[in-house]
Order: sequence, then C-alpha cells, then structure tokens
Amino acid sequence: MRSSPGVALWFRVFGSSDVEPSPAALAAHLNALGLSVEPHFRGDDLGWTGGELRLPAGSPVLLSRYLTKEDDLRDDLNAHAAELETMDYSPNSGPLMQRVIQTRQLVTLRKPVDVADEVLLDKVLDAAVQFLAAATEGVYQIDGRGWFAASGELLVQEY
Repeated sequence: MRSSPGVALWFRVFGSSDVEPSPAALAAHLNALGLSVEPHFRGDDLGWTGGELRLPAGSPVLLSRYLTKEDDLRDDLNAHAAELETMDYSPNSGPLMQRVIQTRQLVTLRKPVDVADEVLLDKVLDAAVQFLAAATEGVYQIDGRGWFAASGELLVQEY
C-alpha cells in the first residue's frame, strides 16, 4: 500500500542485539547498491542517536535510534506487541510479538513526502531497513505494508 500525499510513512527496525549498526557501513552498503546518499549522523557516548540520509534532491530520510536500556520505550514496544496480538490471522504474529517485547534497540526511519525520485527513495528505505535489521539481528515493520524478516521476507501483512 502506498502512502497518501502529505502523510509520513514510518519504517521501524526492532533489533534484538545491542550492537550499534555502523552509519558508515550503512552508507557504503547503499552506495554499493547504486543508491547515492550522503550520510549525516550525530550521537553521544552510547553511539549514534539520529541522522539523515540525504538524497540527490528533496528532503532527507530521517533516522532515530533508541536503546531500551536508556530510553523509555516500553510503552511503544507494548503498543506494537498489542497490535501484533490482533493479527492472529498469521502464525508469525505470536513469535513477532515476543521479538518486539525483547527489543534492545529501535531504529525509526521517516519517509519524506517531498522527493524528486519516489522510486529511488523506496529503494533506499527498503535497503536501509534490511541492512539495519540484519545488523541488529532484528525484524522490521513498515506502516501499511507489514512486518518483515531482515531478508525482506514478509512475515505478517498489515491490512
């Protein structure tokens, strides 16, 4: 399902590892796929906390990284787990619910609404969440599309 004009689309990576995904490795991965981005990240003594993937034109993809030990994520994680609990039409909903509850880091990516090349943007976002999910031993969720394994395999369709 495509986003409506003017509506932000969120991509979320639920990592089960404490390993910080490298912004440089993410940018190198995207560039190796022919997806030209300019990374700009900021952080603190616990690693990067936010950043931008700047595309050749339009607004950047905004990233935020939260750690369950340091940030108050429990309510957000519980809300995602509760949503998965309602998706009992899929045999994957229960195991995913457990993975979400056990999340150690959450990375969010916000799809900008004003882009010159929607196809390039979609490729960047898909490749970025797959890379981040693999780097954090996680899964990812895309609003309106569903829940995915790091490989890109659809685990639970959102309706």
